[in-house]
Amino acid sequence: MISAEKLYTLATPEDVVTELAAAGFGGDTARHGVVAYRLVHRTVDVYGRPTTASGLLVLPLASERRLHAVSFAHGTGVHKDDSPSMRRAAFLSAPVVAHAAAGAAGVAPDYLGMGKGPGPHPWMDIGSETTASLDMLRAARAFVPRTGHVLERDVLLTGFSQGASAALGLGRALDAGEDRWFRLGALAPVSGAYDFGGTELPALFGGDVDPKSGAVYAAYTLVAFNRLHPVYDSPHDVFEEAYADGIEELFDGAHTGPQLMGGTPGTVGDLLTDHGRELLEHPRGALADALRTTDAVCTDWVPDAPVRLYMATGDEQAVTANTEQCRSALRRNGVNAPVVDVGAIDHQGSRHAGSNVAATPDIIRWFDTLRGR
Repeated sequence: MISAEKLYTLATPEDVVTELAAAGFGGDTARHGVVAYRLVHRTVDVYGRPTTASGLLVLPLASERRLHAVSFAHGTGVHKDDSPSMRRAAFLSAPVVAHAAAGAAGVAPDYLGMGKGPGPHPWMDIGSETTASLDMLRAARAFVPRTGHVLERDVLLTGFSQGASAALGLGRALDAGEDRWFRLGALAPVSGAYDFGGTELPALFGGDVDPKSGAVYAAYTLVAFNRLHPVYDSPHDVFEEAYADGIEELFDGAHTGPQLMGGTPGTVGDLLTDHGRELLEHPRGALADALRTTDAVCTDWVPDAPVRLYMATGDEQAVTANTEQCRSALRRNGVNAPVVDVGAIDHQGSRHAGSNVAATPDIIRWFDTLRGR
């Protein structure tokens, strides 16, 4: 750990309820007030070189000394501030606050290049999401004794959308013994694109994904993966002329969501050249190799802990076939991972976002039973 900054205190459960309501979340699981910190810590970049990252730690007030950590991995953002430690009373931080108010230590990595971390964000890069998440856990363990707490060994993992795959990556690392203290306690990912190359990318062109979302995800995929792998030589090869000159800048971490929405077309067909479409519909070369790594979060390990997969029928962004693919892969490896359909709950017009709002209290109650509450 490099530094810890106290961000805010919600002194009572009622204060927590108000905070969560401002973000569109319910507060019926709140039993404690909380205190929130931003931790900045050392980690490694996608090439294993030293760098730094940040994250949000939220601790319950008037609670037991020994706390289970709940690690929450957040969904996709484009601006550096689209991360848990940078936003209060927001969609990104509310689940962390909710878990802490239920009596756990809420831990949320910002990921590389987000929050206070330098450089661009390597979106959907499971390796760096895993190392940033694990190192944030280690930073939290180093800090909490200053508050009179210690962290238990078993960690409960959850995450939403992009963070669902990140949570599985962290679970795989803990299950493999990559940390000397922490162990995998349970997994509850929400609405993930687990089969990103095999299911999610084809869905961008098949009408199952909201057209605007499809255009944004197609752009982010090509730009982010090209930073790490030789996907295209020039943006003009894959993006139509109206967007090719400015599309990469939209994902530099300094542009906001509204700027991204304004700088991309309404459909993936208007965004991509024939070559760009062919790359995403039929990945090959370095992109195909990278996607095989991204798509392995459910297939190449056997979780030695309880698993539940949360989703919402009619998800307009992460098509639910991803969840079925993950459940089937785990089942082939002998793991029973029940799927919990949280129903049709919209958050700001999105059933995808609504699944996170609906799943959070259910996950808290399940984690409570596992913690013996």
